[in-house]
Amino acid sequence: MSFCFTFHTNRLLVPLLITCLIICLEGVAVQNEKIVTNVGAIINADSRIGKEQKAAMEIAAESFNNKSGNTRELILHFQDSGGDPFLAASEVEELIKEKKVELIVGMETWQEAALVADLVGNQSKKIPVISFAAPDITVPLMQQRWPFLIRMASNGSAQMKCIADIVSAYKWKRVVVIYEDDGYGGQVGLLALLSEALQDANAKIENHLVLPRLNNSSMAKPNWDEVEELLKLPTFQSRVFIVLQSSLPTVTNLFSVARKMGLVGRESAWIITECITSLLDPQGDDSMEGTLGIKTDYATESNSYAEFQKEFQAKYAEENNSKPGIYALRAYDTITVISKALERMPNNTTSTSLQNMITTLLSNYKGLSGNMHLKEGEALLDSLRFRIINVVDGKRNKELNFWPPEVGFSEGLGWEASHESLTRAPQGWGMPTAGKPMKFGVPAGNKHFGKFVKVEPRNNSSYDFSYDGFSIRIFYTVLTHLNYHLPFEFVPFNGSYDDLVEGVYNKNFDAAVGDFTILPERMEKVEFTQPYMKSGLSMIVVEKYDESTWMFVRPFTWKIWVVSGAILIYTSLVVWFLERSRNPEFDGSLKNQIGTATYITFSSLFFAHREKVYTNFARVVFIQWLFIVLILSSSYTASLSSMLTTQRPTLNVTTEMLNKTDAKVGWDGGPFVSKYLSDTYKFDANNRINVSSENSYTDAFKSKNITAMFLELPYAQVYMNELCEGYTSITEPYEFGGFSFIFQKGSPIARDFSKAILELLENGYIKQLQNELLTPEKQCPNTNSRPKSLSLNSFSGLYVICGATSTLCLLLSFTPCVRKSQKQQKHEGNAGPSDESVLRSQHNNSPQAFTSVEIECVPQR
Repeated sequence: MSFCFTFHTNRLLVPLLITCLIICLEGVAVQNEKIVTNVGAIINADSRIGKEQKAAMEIAAESFNNKSGNTRELILHFQDSGGDPFLAASEVEELIKEKKVELIVGMETWQEAALVADLVGNQSKKIPVISFAAPDITVPLMQQRWPFLIRMASNGSAQMKCIADIVSAYKWKRVVVIYEDDGYGGQVGLLALLSEALQDANAKIENHLVLPRLNNSSMAKPNWDEVEELLKLPTFQSRVFIVLQSSLPTVTNLFSVARKMGLVGRESAWIITECITSLLDPQGDDSMEGTLGIKTDYATESNSYAEFQKEFQAKYAEENNSKPGIYALRAYDTITVISKALERMPNNTTSTSLQNMITTLLSNYKGLSGNMHLKEGEALLDSLRFRIINVVDGKRNKELNFWPPEVGFSEGLGWEASHESLTRAPQGWGMPTAGKPMKFGVPAGNKHFGKFVKVEPRNNSSYDFSYDGFSIRIFYTVLTHLNYHLPFEFVPFNGSYDDLVEGVYNKNFDAAVGDFTILPERMEKVEFTQPYMKSGLSMIVVEKYDESTWMFVRPFTWKIWVVSGAILIYTSLVVWFLERSRNPEFDGSLKNQIGTATYITFSSLFFAHREKVYTNFARVVFIQWLFIVLILSSSYTASLSSMLTTQRPTLNVTTEMLNKTDAKVGWDGGPFVSKYLSDTYKFDANNRINVSSENSYTDAFKSKNITAMFLELPYAQVYMNELCEGYTSITEPYEFGGFSFIFQKGSPIARDFSKAILELLENGYIKQLQNELLTPEKQCPNTNSRPKSLSLNSFSGLYVICGATSTLCLLLSFTPCVRKSQKQQKHEGNAGPSDESVLRSQHNNSPQAFTSVEIECVPQR
């Protein structure tokens, strides 16, 4: 009975236990079920960047999925676009339809991201898109067009400015840009940014070199012999190469070819952007020796980075000791942000709420790539800073400097520590060698003023020439001041100076040596050195001296003459008034008294008067008058002596006067002088005469063909030094740039020449050479030291006044006699016969009477 009861009881308990077990298992199953979020990831599985991004995203997703107590699961669906934007868009469409993805990440290039964003924008349900690329130049109204798009990258403007600052720091002027053809013109934006940044750094892009793609297996291996032909650079001299974008196989082959051609070495410089620097192995590449690379700076000392690096190297084992770069860190941060957004989301997640949560997190987020914030859909690093690395001994771990966009290179960021390295910069130019010397053009067709440049054949040879002159001597001296050897050869050029400038511009010559005037239109074509001699326009005219008839009155102005005369008259009147009552010299009529006073006062100008002064007041007047006389006579004598013995030629000839009188003027020194006379001084073409030989200048003046001759100032100095006298030069107020040597645009040798010329100017060598070769003193004795003989014209006015005064006084003295004679004749005409007989008898009997009449007719004093 008990057994039956027990059996019956067991029959009841077993179903009950089974039921409880089922209920428990169902509860555990419900508890363990997670909400899955599908994320589509578009990568380029052929590129190293794509592989690093895939590994980093997988690490972040696994870290999130393995968290205990996590009710969500993040599943990544990778698709390989191969860098093709259209394939990327097609794969995204497939992910949305088949995999029901709620978010799209990836897209290594902006072309892929733009097409994917357009595709998602056309969907009825718009899901968030997070791209690993950003446009090089921000597209206007991008947020309005794609509000669901978030860019986990920065545009290329900061990196291009960094490259421009590197070029400026090394003082390079010309660069060659190299990039791989992606088939979609993806480098147009970077080229525009780089060109603008280089322009601010006073540099420019000289040429572009487009490389074929190697990462497409369907494409046959390109012929690198063609690339080698492109790298021979027959039309430009720059050796600064900037590689903007390239895959690792392409850039590796590029450097191998460049090294083979000798383009990787002391005088060549290579700069690679971050997308290439991140591809380099830790051990680097021997063919990239000396290459400068740019990398975004990020913290590597944190525990989180160390843990991530360890997992990254374990997962990405195909590259030994590979360290995660900025692209891997950005990919890791992207998935981490998505994971944290999912953790904070409720179970009923929507695309809009997910994007809002991601946007909120990115507004102030700290990830492995750094602290970042979201601005207009772009995740920007709070303190972006680039590291400048240098490949030394086959390794890329040599850091030269740091570069933040807001400061650039500065002393506070380690510039001084790496300054020594920067001063050893390559020239960045195709430097000449013994086998290929630098070709300098020398003007040989211009025969005038051979003291500057003189080219003559040796032994009547057509191939061997001798070169001498002021400019050639300076050139040889400059070579001794360079800190390197410069192989060169001179090539005579029989054309004009402008033609030789064009020859340097067209790269027929590497440079030119001579007396080249710096002009604005020439500066657009060639590079000028520091001018070694000043230049301007000088006008030469026939020398004329001022020999005025009234020279003797010029020591005093007319005001002094008037005041002195007034004081003389006033003093004479005062003396007369004070002396008239007591001085016997003042007897006679009022006219005689005033005349005597004036004579006494005026004669004191030349000698001491003999007349006695009786009153004390008159003596006081005479004392102050004699003091004035002393000052006036001394000043007059000194001034007149200076004017007569040190006469200078008159400089009253002006361009305005020549224009008004339609005078003929000569010019020489280049067509720009004639153009200058026309544009600046407005000389008519018919009045401008080209006198093309210095030996013809004097003949043109003597034959009256020209009134003035216009030359550049250095030529005028040489010409005037040869003439010594007879002509004078007038320097016009307008100046040219000076005499200089010319080089191809961007040549660093021009900068070295300028530095050497400045040193020669400072130590006085050029001035000494100028006095020795151009204006030697022994060639023209100092004629100014000899006093010029005075001519009759200088005193003719004085002689005329003296003669006229004496003649007038002589004539006036006969006036009383004439009047008396007239009265006598009138009296004789009125006398009768008896009176006439009486007079005759008196005349016969008394000759003394007649004598007395003659004496009365003598002119009175």
